[in-house]
This record gives sequence, C-alpha cells and structure tokens, in this order.
Amino acid sequence: MAALDWKQLGLKCGIEIHQQLEGTKLFCNCPTLIRDDPAHFTLHRRLRAVAGETGDIDVAAAHEVAKGKTFAYEGFEDTTCLVELDESPPLALNNAAFTAALQLALLLKAKPIDQVYVMRKTIVDGSNTSAFQRTALVAQHGILTTAHGTVTIPTVSVEEDASRIIKNTPTETLYRLDRLGIPLVEIATGPEIKDPDHCKEVAEAIGMMLRSTGRAKRGLGTIRQDVNVSIAGGTRIEIKGAQDLKLLPTLVAYEALRQKTLLEIKDELAKIKEISPSIEDVTHIFAKSESAVIKSALAKKGVVLGIKLHGFAGLLGKEVQPGRRLGTEFSDRAKASAGVGGLFHSDELPHYGITKGEVETVRKALGCNERDGFVLVADLAEKARPAMDAIIRRANETLKGVPKEVRRANDDGTTTFLRPMPGAARMYPETDVKPIPITPDVLKHVVLPELIEAKASRYEQLGLSHDLADLAARSEKAPVFEGFVKRYPGVKPAYIAETFLTSARTIKRQFNTDINPSDEDFMALFAALNDGKISKESVLDILKENRPVKSVLSKYEVMSDAELEKTLKQIIADNKGMPFNALIGKAMAQLRGKAPGQKISELLRKLAG
Repeated sequence: MAALDWKQLGLKCGIEIHQQLEGTKLFCNCPTLIRDDPAHFTLHRRLRAVAGETGDIDVAAAHEVAKGKTFAYEGFEDTTCLVELDESPPLALNNAAFTAALQLALLLKAKPIDQVYVMRKTIVDGSNTSAFQRTALVAQHGILTTAHGTVTIPTVSVEEDASRIIKNTPTETLYRLDRLGIPLVEIATGPEIKDPDHCKEVAEAIGMMLRSTGRAKRGLGTIRQDVNVSIAGGTRIEIKGAQDLKLLPTLVAYEALRQKTLLEIKDELAKIKEISPSIEDVTHIFAKSESAVIKSALAKKGVVLGIKLHGFAGLLGKEVQPGRRLGTEFSDRAKASAGVGGLFHSDELPHYGITKGEVETVRKALGCNERDGFVLVADLAEKARPAMDAIIRRANETLKGVPKEVRRANDDGTTTFLRPMPGAARMYPETDVKPIPITPDVLKHVVLPELIEAKASRYEQLGLSHDLADLAARSEKAPVFEGFVKRYPGVKPAYIAETFLTSARTIKRQFNTDINPSDEDFMALFAALNDGKISKESVLDILKENRPVKSVLSKYEVMSDAELEKTLKQIIADNKGMPFNALIGKAMAQLRGKAPGQKISELLRKLAG
C-alpha cells in the first residue's frame, strides 16, 4: 500500500477500550469464569425491536430483527443465575468494578459526575438475553498526554459484557452465558489521534493504566478496542472487536484507504442520481451451468436473480482494501441481510464455472451496455430477493460516498460489514437500579494505584535491570515479589525477581521440563537462601524436581565449613598431581549446590597449596 498523507487526508481517529475486570459480575454475584465444559442447559429466545421513549425504533435493531433469527443460550446450574437469564431484576452495581472505573477516571484527570444513572442500550443481535446492555457513565472530560500531543477522554463508563458466541448459522446463533455480565470499563477518546501509530500509542498508554489498577483481567479476549475512523469527505466508521494491539495501525490505515477509494468511486459515478434496477429472474440461462455454486442453489429449488448496475462496469472489481473490492462490500451486505451463499458480479466473470457465453446472455437479458455492471445471486427465492434489495441499497449508498456503518475487524487488518450505525434511539433508563451519588466522601476513599511505569522505575532502584523491572512491574505477581523482597533481605531483589518470574521458562528451555511451583514453594526457597541453608547453585536443581520445595530442601543443604574442608582434602588426596583447573572441575561437579562456588574455589586453592 502506498504511503498516505494522513494530515492531507483529514484523518480523524478515536478509540473505545473495553477492559474486563476480575471479581464477580456487574449486576449479580456469579463468578466471571469462562468455561469450556459441557453446558448444563440450553434455552431459546426470539427478540423483537420496539420503539424507545422517543417513539423511534433504532435502525441497527431493526436491521437485526429483519433477519428473523432464533437465539440459543447455554448456561450452568452453578455459575449462571436468573439475572443472566433475564428472569430476575439486577442486583446493585458491583462496587469493586465501580471503584476501578473511578480509579481510571481520576488517573485520566476526568471529572466524576455527581450521580451515576444506569442506562439500557438496545442490543438486538442476541448477545444479551434482555435485548439491552446495561451501561453507566462514571466520569467525563479527561485528558491523556502522549508523545504526539494531548488526546481528550470524553467519557469513562462501566458496563456489562455480552454473551460469548459459540456457533452461528443463517437461522440460529448459539451463545454461552458465562461472559454475559462480566464488568467492563469503557474508556472513549476524542478524535485527536493523528495517525495509525498514534492510535497504538494511545491504546498502550490506556492499557498500562488499566493493568496498574490490579483489577484488569488478562488473556485473549479480555480487552477489546473499537476504532472510529473518518477522513475528509467520508464519515465516521466504527470498527468493532480489535483484540490485537499490534493490528491497530493497520486497521486505521486500511479504513482510511477504504474511505479514500469509496470517495473516488463516488466521483466516477457523479452523473448518476439513483440506482433503481428491476430484479430479473435469469435462472433459465443457467439451466445447464457448470458452476458448482449455481448447481447447488438450483438443486435446492433455488433461483438465480440478476440486476443491472448502471455505470458500475470496472468499479465492482476495484480494490478498496487489500484483497477486498467494492463487489466484496456488496456481498457482505447481502450476506448480512439475507444469509445468501452465492453472489457474483460482472467484474469477476467469466469465472467460478460461469462461461463467457452465459455472461453475454445475462448482459443482454439485463439490458447492460459496456458501461454497466451486474450482480447475480443464486439461492432460495426467499433469501435471494432480500439480498438483492440490500445490494440495491448499498449501490445507492455508493453514489453518496461512505455509508455510515459498524464494521468487524478481520485478522489481516481489513474489515467486514457488521450492521448499520446505531442511532440515538437505542438508549433509555434502567429502572431496576438506583442512581449512585459520587460524593466527596466516596472520592476520598478511592486510592489511586501506582502506575506500572513508576513501579518499574522503583524496581530499578532495587537493582533490577530495566527489562527485568518492567517484567516485574507488569506481572500480576508484583505484590508477591515485593513481599519476598521485604521478608528476605539476605537475598538480592534482582535475584528474587529473576528466579520468581523466569525460572519456569529457564528450566523448560534448558531441561525441557515443565514446572509449576506455587508461591509457597518460592517462599520456602527464598527462606532457605536467606538463612544460608542452600546455595544459589542448587536453586534450579531444586525447582527442576517439580516437587514441594520443603520436601527436597534437605537434599540440597550446604555443608558446614568442616565438612567442606574434609571433602576437599579427600578430593586432593584421590587426585594427586592433577592440575588445579582439572581439580577444581572435579570439586565443583561433586559439590554442586553444597557450597557457594567461590567458597569452594578459595578453600581448594588454599588446601592444594
């Protein structure tokens, strides 16, 4: 991809970071445990969109309901409750999650609001059994200072996570309720992010603050970034579900490229005011087709429908993102709206078993000239016609430039249509949860955490290297490490950190052995080192045994000075005339872990004369 001038493009970018929190769920006492064992029960629901308090039905909700899908939910008798099933009102807002949100707000210099009101946000994709997500604004008007300038933080909120999708078909989506209700802190930035790399910098800075609270969950899927991108002449596009921080610059760059290309296509179609083709049944043309997709559709008593797209010749195949074309965008919309399987456009034909003769016959049947493109859909009639309607809508949006929509992040940094951009009609008050005042007394009890950067700097003062200090500061075991340092002053903090945090990896690399020592094992190990009962040389051997440390310590206890001298004298006597370097090699091999190496060397040199 050629380099783009972000300033000249008028790039605007902001992100929303959603971080799961440890503890219990936001509105019940169920654990935040993600389970892979077989579910205990499954229930089925159908959801419908209704008008909000403004009298309007949200456009995104209407889009989902039009699919007519059934939703199934898996749950567990011991970790799922009636709140998650939407059969019981929510309990009070989780205070620990609320406090974590306040900590983040104060770290970001945001102003807590006077009274927190829980709201319901309409969600009709089935991921919430209630068809809404509970969310609460906690603070606003914060700032984040970065190397590229100040970024505003309009809002800090706390909300509940959605169910976890297990399986998706055109007619039913299966969810698991273990993730529903897990507390999320949502931090939204303003549109001051200047370029793709700046987006990553902002996300890293906020992520560091989140981990500094000690409340953030860790692991894949526990943090998600939604990215908002627009360029001059384009529109705000929300990209959902970016989990990999390294992918953020690519997502921003590819979306800017997509909008730039769509605006170029708009200019090429400037003379066309509206696309309103008739939908033609061209099934008869493909009665003897060798296309596997078309043969499959016709075998199910399906049809092949076609539409002419005036002026679209050569544009349907134009690349809008790497590997994705305008025709791909039309296909995404048709699949999202009607779940169709077979869609072709003129710029990719003849191909896929469709012959040149069939293409020419279709063009004639649809009345296409050399400037016109066409689209074919092969599927059941009840799916093919809604798909064509969706394509016609998307074609008309092409005349206007960049359509307002929510898109899903793909693993390669490209995006796929998810749903229309929701409107203001999707939010209304939660009547089952009392408002929560944020008084001066509440704020007085909010303790700000030490930031990871500051903690790492403090660890360097203890003698840890820069990399080891950073590793220790970012580790969830940092409080345990600090406890060891205070408790065992006879062991250097750097040695404690290296042993505690890296010994499992070292033993795996050196001996291909997996170990899983507990904090209690390390406590016994460092206590023995502190008291001089074992030497550092024996530490890896002790851990390598992968047994409770207390049970093997006696095997590795150091010799008394008298025992050491006696043993060294015997080694000298058994190897008379041996050069000192060879002699010390024998001594070290025999006495490894029984005494410090320097002590063995000095005493042997003295005794050998």
